[in-house]
Amino acid sequence: MKIKLKGPLTTMKNDSKRPSIPGRIYKLFPPVIMKGSNLAWLGAFLLCLVVILLNLNSSRSHIILSDEFEVGRVADRDVIAERYITYEDERATRLRIEAQERLVPAVFNHSERVTGEQQQRWRRFASLAESLFNEGRSRAAWRLALHSEFPGYFPDDALNLLYESGEPAPILNNCALLLDALLYRGIYSIPQTGLENLNPDVIELIRHSPSRIEQERIPVRDIIGPDKISEAITEFINAGSYPPLLIRLAPQLLEPFLVANVFYSPDDTAQRIVETRLNTEPVMRTIEQGRRVIRKGFMITEEDMAEFQILRMTLPENDLFTVFSLLIFLLLLFGFLMFFCSRRIAGRNLLDSEVYLVAGISALYIAGSVLVRTISIEFAAVAVVVPTALVIMLPSILINARLALLLAMALPLGAFLTGSFDAPSFVFALVSGVVASYSLQGAEKRMDLVKAGLVIAAANITAMLAILLWRRFPIGSYPFSLFWAAFNGIASGMLVLGVLSPLEQALNAATSFRLIELSDLNAPVLKRLFTAAPGTYSHSIMVANLAEAACQDIEANPLLARVGAYYHDLGKMENPAYFVENQTDYNRHDDMAPRLSATVIRSHVKLGVEKARQLALPREVIEIISEHHGNSVITWFYDKALKQEAADSQKAMIKVDDFSYPGTPPRSRESAVVMLADMAEAAVRTLEKPTAVKIEKFVQELIAKKVENGQLSQSELTFRDLETIKNAFVRVLTGYYHTRIEYPKIDGQMDNKNVPASNGTAET
Repeated sequence: MKIKLKGPLTTMKNDSKRPSIPGRIYKLFPPVIMKGSNLAWLGAFLLCLVVILLNLNSSRSHIILSDEFEVGRVADRDVIAERYITYEDERATRLRIEAQERLVPAVFNHSERVTGEQQQRWRRFASLAESLFNEGRSRAAWRLALHSEFPGYFPDDALNLLYESGEPAPILNNCALLLDALLYRGIYSIPQTGLENLNPDVIELIRHSPSRIEQERIPVRDIIGPDKISEAITEFINAGSYPPLLIRLAPQLLEPFLVANVFYSPDDTAQRIVETRLNTEPVMRTIEQGRRVIRKGFMITEEDMAEFQILRMTLPENDLFTVFSLLIFLLLLFGFLMFFCSRRIAGRNLLDSEVYLVAGISALYIAGSVLVRTISIEFAAVAVVVPTALVIMLPSILINARLALLLAMALPLGAFLTGSFDAPSFVFALVSGVVASYSLQGAEKRMDLVKAGLVIAAANITAMLAILLWRRFPIGSYPFSLFWAAFNGIASGMLVLGVLSPLEQALNAATSFRLIELSDLNAPVLKRLFTAAPGTYSHSIMVANLAEAACQDIEANPLLARVGAYYHDLGKMENPAYFVENQTDYNRHDDMAPRLSATVIRSHVKLGVEKARQLALPREVIEIISEHHGNSVITWFYDKALKQEAADSQKAMIKVDDFSYPGTPPRSRESAVVMLADMAEAAVRTLEKPTAVKIEKFVQELIAKKVENGQLSQSELTFRDLETIKNAFVRVLTGYYHTRIEYPKIDGQMDNKNVPASNGTAET
């Protein structure tokens, strides 16, 4: 025997055991990583990391390595701030501190010791003058005695006038009052130097008393120096009601006792300067994200150069700490996103295509936000150019609103942590995304997407207005920012219209918009079903009505149930005559073996699934087609086969599997409802004179039998749901099989004119 080999002859070695290059790469990673959905997350993570690091490196080198900028030169390119920067203007802060220090008043301390000494000396003088005068001494002796105690204090003419007044006590008492007032006000000892850098208009006076310390700000023009004592005495006397003699005597008598009792305190003044320096707020400047620090074609000013230097100094260092921080942030972000796509959070196991969608839009959002953060237009929030609402609306429509809400919170936070968004951008994106996630609740028409865009626009305007007020933007920037905030929402809603249809086809998603299109009875496949199998078509319409009513009552998806019911018997178009609803007077199964009949009946499920896949129906609809009989037994032909076996002992044993449907029990609530509706509608047709009581009892028995056979164990239907479904079926079936009146027989020819009104009830 010869074996012919096609192709070139090669020497066979152990190369067959050596894995290929893709196989080697595959073995480098654990199997869990090589899973399709996990590979999508890994690719998204690496894409974002590479974009962030490349952008960080390019932007840093683009600025740091630029030495072509000089004051007075025309800039050859733009330099744009990639982030919101707050910095201290050291020069302005220094000028502010210097100005505040110049406003610090010189501190003077009021000396209670000197004041007390001078008051004590005055009292000795006044007491001596009064006692000598009361002794009756002559003017000369009186004057000489005072000169002996207070030599050189008083001129002779002043003492002579005091003696000649005849009563020196009142004059001396008034002088004592003036002395106390002047000493309390203070006689200042002004230093020649040290005050030139202090407040030129005000000084601070501190008075120390046993019980408290008094501080007082006094204008420089009101202080009394040694050269202004006479003027101060005259001013005090003129301000009161004093005798004319006192006006002449007071300056000469008081001036020897009015010595400096207020002294400059360098230590206290220095402390005030230190406190002022510490309490002076630094001058803070801001550079808005997206602002052109240097403008191409404009001459560079000193202010531009100062901001450019600040921008260079505040750029993050591309060291290992920065790289690892970004790596950790991205790992946390995509870890959360993977957790959000789990069954526990999303509510069901997502398909690989759906995971690809979430991973893809997440990567595009983070990478895109990194690329647009250098936008040259000055917005209050750079997120206004990022279509957050569009990114969130897609999973809301194609998957579910719960996952979209989580993405609306996670993606802006990821952009914020990676440095793409500042706080205002994060707030704007968060508001836009959260509103977008629930803006399509109950949407059934594609025009609802435009309405959702208007709702998002209103939310964007509100968020932008709050940001503008928060950041204290000038009024002139409000119309520009608010316009783009509104445009962001409206454009997101309109862009969904263009993106949704391709994604619906790519993901084969059962969105409400696609289900409404499939529910059109004028669809070609439904028209062919009506032509080929009119009984099946009528049965499907009735099942759809039952399923929709029940799903509405149990808060499932009535639209999905209706569409699934329309297409659940699609496989009967191939052999419609073998199904009882399409038969008239001849049943082909009468001449067939039970096993063959069961095979024909079972085949409509497989044929229906194949037809649905050819039509590219959504996965959920195909599941309803494959599960609408579960793996239940075709009892009619199974019983018939058992009877034939009993009659003919030569036949082989009958297997239940040969008479069971090839599907699986329903795994969704909608699929289970369609199964029950299909069973109820077909079975109720067999009732004679159906009434509400008969229908309810019959439907109850049918549902109980399905529960007993385990056909509803995976559908997540509760007993409360089953009771609600039963009531919905009874309500619809009773309305359909309502009682009809019996028309009386009329002799003779009947025409429309002779038919009685029959109580206004028309036969249906």
